[in-house]
Order: sequence, then structure tokens, then C-alpha cells
Amino acid sequence: MGFITLRNLAVLSPAPLFRNLTLTISERERIGVVAGNGTGKTTLLRCLAGLAEPTEGDVTLSRGLKVGFVTQNVPENLLDLSLHEAVMSGLDPAEREGNEWRADIILDDFGAPEAMRRQTLRTLSGGWQRLALIASVWVGEPDALLLDEPTNHLDLENLFLLERWIRESAGPIPMLIASHDRDFLDACTTRTLFLRPETSVTFSHPFGRARPLLADQDTAQANRNEKDRREIKRMRQNAGELRNVGINSGSDLLLTKAKQLKKRADALEEGLQAVHRDRSGEVRLASRSTHARILISLQNVVVCKPDGEKLFEIPKLEVEQGDRIVLLGQNGAGKSQFVRLLHRAVRDPDAHPTIRVSPTVVLGYTDQDLSQIPARDTPLGFILSAFRLGDQRSKALLAGAGFSIEQQQRPVGMLSPGQRARLGLLALRLTEPNVYLMDEPTNHVDIPGREALEAEILAANATGLLVSHDRRFIETIGTRFLLIEGKRVREVSSPDAFYSMLRNS
Repeated sequence: MGFITLRNLAVLSPAPLFRNLTLTISERERIGVVAGNGTGKTTLLRCLAGLAEPTEGDVTLSRGLKVGFVTQNVPENLLDLSLHEAVMSGLDPAEREGNEWRADIILDDFGAPEAMRRQTLRTLSGGWQRLALIASVWVGEPDALLLDEPTNHLDLENLFLLERWIRESAGPIPMLIASHDRDFLDACTTRTLFLRPETSVTFSHPFGRARPLLADQDTAQANRNEKDRREIKRMRQNAGELRNVGINSGSDLLLTKAKQLKKRADALEEGLQAVHRDRSGEVRLASRSTHARILISLQNVVVCKPDGEKLFEIPKLEVEQGDRIVLLGQNGAGKSQFVRLLHRAVRDPDAHPTIRVSPTVVLGYTDQDLSQIPARDTPLGFILSAFRLGDQRSKALLAGAGFSIEQQQRPVGMLSPGQRARLGLLALRLTEPNVYLMDEPTNHVDIPGREALEAEILAANATGLLVSHDRRFIETIGTRFLLIEGKRVREVSSPDAFYSMLRNS
């Protein structure tokens, strides 16, 4: 039986990412790791994989345990290999000859078509690159598996495939899964570790059941702290009164009691446990009003690939105030192409006569790659040039979105994916749109950020059209659902039937 034991583990960077972390990961356990962006999830996995040294504490593996670590990013040296070769690269060179069948079995499990196996990774979608990376680690037959954001770039079909593979095909090996996808955590994990700087918390439940238990625990701790603070205040007031009386009366006994009372108050104060607060920097959205009822109207619109091949046709669609329309469809159906078409139509209405846009529309747009933000610009330079708010105001807004002074001066291309996502949301807020056009807006956004985005959209009764593979996000904010299938579009009452079809495909 394989296991991994963490004893008093800590990483200081220089402030604590986590400390005093004690945990045993046993056979058959699937532990979800939950924390904000940049707060230690990847660092923890690197420590368990032997790629980083903790500041304090120990990591102990059972004898002979082989740990497989699936990183967030595909290594550059794999991108020009074929899919099959990339999977085989997970084997030692001496083991590759005659063992091609091992890669074939894994690719069969993932449903990779034969023709795709000969394509280079660089030509495949981000989702298939992620599956290739998982397969390249799995082919080495690890005894424990560490997965860092495994759902990044996965479309819904491959997301369901990965969930099924973890539950049914991966066997009893222990796993540690760092993810921001709440439904994925519920489907694939049995325990949840909330990673925190001071006191991390573990529950023997998936995320959905563990989250309210954590909230209850935090509330109880806050109540205990408030009660203890009142007691500390009372004890110090009593100690002060005893001291004054002791001095005035010359009573050594009263002075001694005052010192003892103050010492007890100090000890109680030292024992107060800080209540965790999710890090600051969540971006709020802002919308401007419009009196128009119908903001965008489409009639007989054909959506095509860049080479002109028809993807699907929309006979009629009206986007009214308060509509939040979610586009559903399999990978390659044309969802992102439709979003780009609408973006072009709003910017240049004359170029698309079958798409009518209200003159009052102010569009907030973001795509999967955040292409609207120049990679060579800095966050400060981008906000200054795009919104003309002045140096101090721009710096303050970026600080409020979680960017330090040093990060504000760093090229956007050097920022983490989570930081780029926050910058994109800040740009959306400053645009003050009345229509949001968003393609995968939760990519690389952590759970607190996703929940804040949902709350802001609902509070503003925002209007928009969006594409997302985050099922919880879709179900929370969607008011209408358009399903793309067979080169046509039809409106459905909910995404449930579409999800069922993907799960059973």
C-alpha cells in the first residue's frame, strides 16, 4: 500500500504560503487542494514530487513509491512530438522499444483517434495537450499521482472523459488534485484540503460538502475570538485597577495579582487564532445603463471557419436586457468563432448587415487568450493607455485588483495565468459595458474569483453572451441556453441533456 506523509510542512516565501501542515495521503484517497491563485498549491505539489524543498518539516514516501506529477504547462520540448511520441516520452529511453502498446492503451482510454496520434502536439487543442501530458505521466506507471489544474483548457467532452478515467480507470492509487473547477472536485475527490498560510483545514468530504463546514468552522472561530477579546479587555481593565489600588495602598499582594492577571490576558491574546480571509484583489464589474430593450438582433447569420467553411446558421436571435445567453456545443462546433463574429459586428456594424446592434451598446469583451491585452505591455502601461485615468488612479486600481507595485511594472507575458485573468477582469470593469461578450472568462480564475464574478454578474443583472466549460458558473448565471449541433442552433431549457449526451458519448 502506497502512502505519502507530510509532517509539520511549511514553505515561507518570505511570508508563509502554508505552515504546520500534517497530512497522510493513503491508497484510494483523492484529495482536492483548494486555495487562491499564488497561495501555494503548485508549491505544495512540487514539494511532494521532490522538485522543491520545504522551509520546514518533512515529506515521507512509503518505500519504493513512484510519484507522477502532471504540471500545469506542457514542456516546450514535447510540442513538436507527435501525440504518440509525447506519451512515450514518459518512459525511460531504455524502456520505449517494444512498449508502444502501453501508450496505445492509454490513448484508447482517452478516445484519441488514430489520425490524431500522428499529429504534433503543437497542432492540437489545449485540451488534448493536457490529456497528452497526463498520459505521458501515467504511462510511467506511478504509484501516486499529483495533478496541477488538470482541467485547464479541457472542453466539456474531455472534462467528462477525465472525470470518468479518474473514477474508473486510474485504479486505487492516491491522488492530490489542485483545481478551481468545483464540479470536477465534487466528481473526483473524497477529501478536501483548504490550504492556508497559518492553519490549513482538511475535511473528509468533496468540496461541495466541505465548503459549508469550513464556513461554519470559520464563523465559530470568529465568535470565539470575539468572546476572548472581550475577556482580554476585562482582565486588563481589572489588572489596571488592581495595580493602581496596589500602588496607592502599598499592597504588594494586589500588585502581584495585577501582574498575574495581565500575564493571563497576554497568554489568552497569544492563543487567538487568526480567522482566514481570502486574499484581496477580486475585481468587481461595473455596468452602464441603457433604455434599449433589444441590444443585439441577428437574422439569418452564418458562422464560418476562417477558411470560409460553414459551421452553423442562426435564423433569428434577439439579446434583450438581462439575458445571459450560454453557448453550448462540442469542441469545434464554432462557439468561439461566433463570439469573435459578434465582437467584429459590434465594432463595425456596417460590415454585418444581418446583425443589428443598438447604438447604446457598450461592449465588454474578453477571449480565452486575453488577446485584447498586449503581452509586451505592462499592466500599468495597459491601464494607462486604454483608460486614461492617470498614474496614481491606475496604480490604485491595479493594487485593488491584487497587483503589487513590482507586478504592475512586469510585462504582461511574464505574469501568471491567474494574474492575466485578473487584469482582463479589471479591464472589463473599467470599460463599464452594458453587454458582456466573454469566451471562457473563468480560465485561470480561482474559486474565490469565480464566486465573486458570479455574484457581481447577478447583482448587476448583467446582459451578455458567453462560452464556458465551468458547469457551476454556467448554472449560476445562465438565463438562456443555445445548443449548437448539426450546423444549426436551437434554444434549450437547460444544459442538462447536453451534459448527459457528453457523459455517455
